[in-house]
Amino acid sequence: MPNKLQDLHTVDDVNFPYVFEQNATVPLKSSGVVRCNVYRPKTADPVPVLVTYGPYGKDIHYKDFTPKYSEVNPRHRSAHSAWETPDPGYWAEHGYAVVRADELGLGQSPGLLDTMSRGTADAFVDVVEWAAEQPWSSGKVGLLGISYYAGSQWRVAARKPKGLAAIIPWEGMSDYYRDRCRHGGILSNAFIRFWWNRQVITNQYGQPGRAASNWGPDTIEGDLSAEELAANRRDQTIDNKVHRFRDEPYYASKEYDMGDIEVPLLSVGNWGGILLHLRGNIEGYTHSGSRFKYLRMITGRHDLPFYYDEEVEVQRSFLDAFLKGEDRVGWSQPGKVPPVSLVLRKGNVGFNNAEAEKAYQRREESEWPLARTRYTRFYLAPDLTLQPPNANLPVPDRKKLTYRALGTMTDPQLIQFTTPPFAADTEITGHIVARLCVSMSPDPASATVPSDIDLFLTLRYLGPDGKEVFYTGTAGDPVPLTKGWLRTSLRKVNREHPKHREWLPHRDYFSTDVLPVIPGEVYAVDVEVWPTNVVVEKGGRVVLEVASGDTQGSGIFLHDDPVDRAPEVFRGFNHLHLGPQFENYVTLPIIPPKGE
Repeated sequence: MPNKLQDLHTVDDVNFPYVFEQNATVPLKSSGVVRCNVYRPKTADPVPVLVTYGPYGKDIHYKDFTPKYSEVNPRHRSAHSAWETPDPGYWAEHGYAVVRADELGLGQSPGLLDTMSRGTADAFVDVVEWAAEQPWSSGKVGLLGISYYAGSQWRVAARKPKGLAAIIPWEGMSDYYRDRCRHGGILSNAFIRFWWNRQVITNQYGQPGRAASNWGPDTIEGDLSAEELAANRRDQTIDNKVHRFRDEPYYASKEYDMGDIEVPLLSVGNWGGILLHLRGNIEGYTHSGSRFKYLRMITGRHDLPFYYDEEVEVQRSFLDAFLKGEDRVGWSQPGKVPPVSLVLRKGNVGFNNAEAEKAYQRREESEWPLARTRYTRFYLAPDLTLQPPNANLPVPDRKKLTYRALGTMTDPQLIQFTTPPFAADTEITGHIVARLCVSMSPDPASATVPSDIDLFLTLRYLGPDGKEVFYTGTAGDPVPLTKGWLRTSLRKVNREHPKHREWLPHRDYFSTDVLPVIPGEVYAVDVEVWPTNVVVEKGGRVVLEVASGDTQGSGIFLHDDPVDRAPEVFRGFNHLHLGPQFENYVTLPIIPPKGE
């Protein structure tokens, strides 16, 4: 392969309704370059710029990335549509340039492939500042994209690059460790493996056979050998398995202060994204330092709502306000637009049905979490009921409930607790925490002694007809209300941390936080369960499920790595202890009607 980078920057202002620049080169302040495509209106006037920077290939068309492209809103299908990014055809028509950059080490950008790292964030900053300085640019840059193209926005915005004027992280995790890699300290390995092997390594700079596989063009400078490719990447499937704690350099290097984000922010979260992005969108909104910040909740499949007409209009009005100075809604006027917009999940409309989900009503709020929230404890009872605080039941005798450790999707090991039917429609919206008294014991058939407990919690909703109501998950799969996790050896809570809240315990997940788990000892632990929304209809019931492994609704987001969940550490029996000296409950955020 030639050592010198080739300059194959081309400009096409004839064949498309916008000017198409391919392989424009962005020099990096550190060293090296990033290549990007530019799609800009055919006008002599400078225009604001929308930037995306990510691993999925600036030249891989959406239709080649997934056959589900046919389901995307036709108004956002053009010659250069790409997965999870704004469509150039639509945005150029509305007066924006779109810059789509290949991340370092991917596509046509040489360098070290190290996704979500500090080094690649540095390059993203350089791309933003480059876009602001181009002669066709107004100097105003916005960030808009889904998932990876959203998650990277948080840490870049915290760096305050010159020209950045607004961001819309659409379904994008903001906490690499807690949201994506290690839920409650447990490795979320299956999705990382799927994502890495299908969507990242296949697009590595120098990867042979991309064009033959219809996976974008081959690398301009030619192929690299297998040895060169391996030397030029940090493998997330390996790194996340090897590194377990936030104080290790691998995770620590990815940390940042959300309070440093000051640009106008529209964080869009999906109630169905209960295994990857949901938590990050809510926490990112909560802790950012932006004067103008908004949280918008949606439902639907991960890839489609971004392109719905009504959602695009929200995106465009927000960006017009801060990138063009055309505020037709009032985003830039303090107090004009309510900062929180919720969609309320009431009834059983099915899942993966965008038309049916239009039945969900939208409601505006002035804060998150809602100030009128009544955090209500529902207590786990020995008869497997989940009792409200006013149940006035007799004090139960001590009881130990047992289930086998290391449950799997094909062999789930769990205990479920169910509320009595609700006497009236009741809204649950917000953060959830469960207090459980747990222990473990060895398997008599095994010579090993377990030394830890992994807790997998799920909150489910049974409609008035007794049937479980499922919602649309990330891939269109049926999911329950929400899930939560905790590795018991990482149960230590830092109550002195500024981010600690009674309804969302703060854990540092440091190597120094590891606590012993000894057979026969009972440990009271607080398990963070991701936020949710549901309107429980009269006669409906809520179920708390306590399991020792992934259960229904986990989809491709499994926690089943044989090293992280080693049998010699976990094999045995898990127990829940109930009785006068053991308080077990789940705190649900009950929302009374406004004015009540």
